[in-house]
Amino acid sequence: MGHFWTLICHLHTLAGPVTMLLYPLYASVVAIETTDKLDDEQWLAYWIFYSFLTLMEMVLQHVLEWIPIWYDVKLIFVAWLVLPQFRGAAFIYDNFVRERIIKRYRESSQHHINKSPKGKSKTKFVDFITPKKGEHEAY
Repeated sequence: MGHFWTLICHLHTLAGPVTMLLYPLYASVVAIETTDKLDDEQWLAYWIFYSFLTLMEMVLQHVLEWIPIWYDVKLIFVAWLVLPQFRGAAFIYDNFVRERIIKRYRESSQHHINKSPKGKSKTKFVDFITPKKGEHEAY
């Protein structure tokens, strides 16, 4: 029983990096190479949520140390985000995040239209970070 338990502990230790990093990295590279936008959305959303979760863990580290099952809960949650049967990351983004971004963008656009001296506003949410045509040719 001792060797079996040791094997289970090692598998449990490897499950986190494989589920949270290795498989998502592989799937992200595959998504980049396909023309399907659904897998792009899934993996972009996953990396956003994983980054947020990692930052929250860093901030709440001292509290989470007192929760003995935190690693298991995190592993189950991340597995739900990652596994293609569930597409949890895309689900959360579609049902919760997208609505708030669109709502905030509309409010921001209305605010800019009312405050703008010439009545002009940005037409896209991310105009300030997207390159204009011809800008990338200088590199």
